[in-house]
Amino acid sequence: MSERWSWRSKERKAQLILTALAIAVPSVALAHAVVFPKVAAPGAYEKYVLRVPNERDVPTTRVEIHFPPGLRVVSFGDVAGWNLQVLTDTAQAITGAVWTGTLAKERFVEFPFVAVNPKDSVRLTWPTIQTYANGEVVRWTDPDTAAKNPVSSTVVSAVTPTPMKVSRNSLYISIAALLFALTALGIALRPKGTEVRS
Repeated sequence: MSERWSWRSKERKAQLILTALAIAVPSVALAHAVVFPKVAAPGAYEKYVLRVPNERDVPTTRVEIHFPPGLRVVSFGDVAGWNLQVLTDTAQAITGAVWTGTLAKERFVEFPFVAVNPKDSVRLTWPTIQTYANGEVVRWTDPDTAAKNPVSSTVVSAVTPTPMKVSRNSLYISIAALLFALTALGIALRPKGTEVRS
């Protein structure tokens, strides 16, 4: 009887590990330097937020962003523990910003700023450079959205995109598939010679 309970305990641990992986893997894959909102109105004063996660075992110490042409940045929000350096061109127009501070592993920070959007519909890109304490530099600048380090973008458009409707059936099918996979794993990990009782 104790072997049976011991096996069930191992099976539950395996199920918990797989469930944690199923939840964690997509969130890690989506962890990038991203500017929000993803859609904005032309000519509007917009509050933007640059969200930067720390994806390494060493602290992030520097974050630099370059603002897209046609966007007029007018102010920045204070972020506790971070110093701000505003980058300007020869006409004193704001072209970028550099924040220095310390962001521990498995944490994220948000840098708010307000800008006036261009009056025309356009796709704004936000090239961002993240520097770690060990000197590693990650450039979030690739225009390919499927790339390892994609640049974040915002669509400035008078037409709001229609939200995609998703059926609950896909959710139910996904849950059923996950349960089926966990059951199959439990059966596969069962010690040889163990009978399944109904």
